Amino acid sequence: MKPTDEQTAAADAFHSGDHLALQAGAGTGKTTTLTLLAHATTTRRGRYLAYNRAIAQDARARFPATVQCKTAHGLAYAAVGHRYTRRLNAPRRPVWQTGQALGITKALRIGDREVTPKALSNATLRTVTRFCHTADDAITHHHVPRMRGLDDTDLHAQLAAHIVPFARKAWADLQHPEDGAVRYDHDHYLKAWALTQPSIQADFLLLDEAQDTNPVVEQVFLAQRDHAQLVMVGDSAQAIYQWRGAKDVMTGFDGTQLTLSQSFRFGPDLAAEANRWLHLADAPIRLTGTPAVPTELGPVTQPDAVLCRTNVGAMAQVMTLMAAGYRVALAGGGGSLQALALAARDLKEGRRTHHPELILFPCWSDLQDYAAYDPAGRDLQPLVNLVDTHGTDAILAAVAQLAPELHAQITVSTAHKAKGREWPRVLIAHDFARAEDNAPDEQTGAETSPDPIDDAEARLAYVAVTRTRQRLDLGGLAWIHLHPDGTPPGWRQSGHDVQ
Repeated sequence: MKPTDEQTAAADAFHSGDHLALQAGAGTGKTTTLTLLAHATTTRRGRYLAYNRAIAQDARARFPATVQCKTAHGLAYAAVGHRYTRRLNAPRRPVWQTGQALGITKALRIGDREVTPKALSNATLRTVTRFCHTADDAITHHHVPRMRGLDDTDLHAQLAAHIVPFARKAWADLQHPEDGAVRYDHDHYLKAWALTQPSIQADFLLLDEAQDTNPVVEQVFLAQRDHAQLVMVGDSAQAIYQWRGAKDVMTGFDGTQLTLSQSFRFGPDLAAEANRWLHLADAPIRLTGTPAVPTELGPVTQPDAVLCRTNVGAMAQVMTLMAAGYRVALAGGGGSLQALALAARDLKEGRRTHHPELILFPCWSDLQDYAAYDPAGRDLQPLVNLVDTHGTDAILAAVAQLAPELHAQITVSTAHKAKGREWPRVLIAHDFARAEDNAPDEQTGAETSPDPIDDAEARLAYVAVTRTRQRLDLGGLAWIHLHPDGTPPGWRQSGHDVQ
């Protein structure tokens, strides 16, 4: 296929030797563009850094032999991780045993909560994991995760003061290749490699999905700019993983900034809907649809995929669709939902759970009160409602009945897990819906203004609406058409741009 003008401009910038950040909107052929760049040079050696192993394997079949395709973990394993093979393959051990080996043997009283040794052990290991995702040289208080029920800043500071010494001891334990108390995983050798300030031998580096790069990988990538040409590609508007440490490294990148805005996935009407959300996200790009792709917006009665905002919303959809007789798949599998249901069952039966989200609650009624009355716990209310409505046994039974995607009639997915994927017909689930806009104030009766739309909400919606090829049912996002911020100034319904 003949390159677009934007792809040609990217190739020209690459050949001139510029460091390059390429903003590639949904369905604009970013991998095709990267392979175009790589095939046009036969004398220079390159490295393509993929977001995950599956993408790296696919890239190997598309890139020339002069470009080595790996994940950052793959590079780190070759340099450092192979020395820890024995520990990587070691059997799993309970968290409390690891904590005990580190010296965590007593409960800690903070405020009105008792933090058990198991909860302290869990927080210690999560602290190490969070440290491994950063560019920091040492473990400090800000790596300690917040715990449900200890949301207050002072209470968290008390927890962090107790956890940090144990987390540092855990990190020291992880430096021994042969054996240790802490289970070794892949993020540990990635961080150890980054701390060596490695030099990647290549003439150019291609970083894919740059908007979701962990700071530890960003640090390594940017450190190569004195000897290698840096090219990053991604979509800042799809940066939806900040909550787990990812960072959009594109917008502030010191280099030539170019865009790919012609989407080959969908037509102009869907591009118009995508641009509505791109405007709200203050994104550096607007999309143009392909007229030959007749994507429609309207009701979908037989979707190929239902996209949800949350894991709990996805479970509710699964149960509704199963009750209607459909064979249903859940993108990513049901492991995380099964773990939540088992944790809820423990609490309902009067046992504490080791699930990190619920570990501080002694019983189900305590969690119910926290979700209902504590502002920090409101996001747990859908879980409480789901369990109280259906019961944990029904949820676990539904997880057990999930079908593989190849054999399912409908795939249910969160928007996060749908990123990078596409389906012919997509329905947006109702857990994206907002509370009634312009509802009268309960005390004064005056009409209230709807809440503003924040960037994170707009980015997630953009990802959700751009997963379709043929027809999109806005469903739970239809409220945007009535929101005062939902129609940008100079809006053109033909959808090719926002003025």
